[in-house]
Amino acid sequence: MARVRYGPRGQEAAERARRASARLPDIWSTGLQAVWETDPEVVAAVLPPPLEPAARPLVRTAVSQVDLPGYPLGAGSVAVAARHADADGWYPLVMPMTHERALIGGREVFGEPKKLGEVGVERGPDGTVRAKLARHGITFVEVTGTVGGALPLPEPTAKLDFYFKFLPGVAGSGFDGEPVLVHCLRHEKVRRLESVTGTVTLRDSPYDPVADLPVRRLVEITLGEKTSDQRGRVAARVRPEELLPYVHQRYDDAAQVLDGPPPGADGIAGEGSV
Repeated sequence: MARVRYGPRGQEAAERARRASARLPDIWSTGLQAVWETDPEVVAAVLPPPLEPAARPLVRTAVSQVDLPGYPLGAGSVAVAARHADADGWYPLVMPMTHERALIGGREVFGEPKKLGEVGVERGPDGTVRAKLARHGITFVEVTGTVGGALPLPEPTAKLDFYFKFLPGVAGSGFDGEPVLVHCLRHEKVRRLESVTGTVTLRDSPYDPVADLPVRRLVEITLGEKTSDQRGRVAARVRPEELLPYVHQRYDDAAQVLDGPPPGADGIAGEGSV
């Protein structure tokens, strides 16, 4: 019988894939990053428990072109500064990617809020730079400016992102299983960093409403070349009824979102649930 590619694969195939992944060289990206202060109450409003606002109401957008072997990748994010227990980090609200492959592992393994979108970074010969995040024909984030001088290279650093991993319930309400809060730790190295003088423009979108995080004070814009790895761990179990009001952050269509469990339910859909 000819090989059936949908047939079972043994542990040996999984081990080969793991070894191949471990041998990958550093993958560098070129990206524009902007950080600004917004309204404290806005940051507090978008954070599901048990996340809490950080000391400063910061928003960060990153727009990068990634040198993946075989095909280029556009990768972006918009995140707010957050805190869990004694750990400070960032809670991404949306992470547009230009290829499906970049979505799968992030969403299914880590719970990242990745979506297909348009991501671009362009640097002109006159030193101007423009970066954008767009979906459904709407450029909801645009960063433009002029590249200035080189900045001192930071030491390799560890950066923390927070994600929620969950499965909507097949019975039509709540979740299948208990949601978890994921700590994703990235070790980042920078080989080039430049200052940028410019502006951040947020445009309203019903799908990606980052315009609700207004730029009250621009902190910095930088252009850099970076590489990082990432490792995740489950940091906490999350009460379903506390996460349900925020599940809509993950989806475009309100019909995909569960408003909440039926009266008297605990928010977890299990065998025999209705």
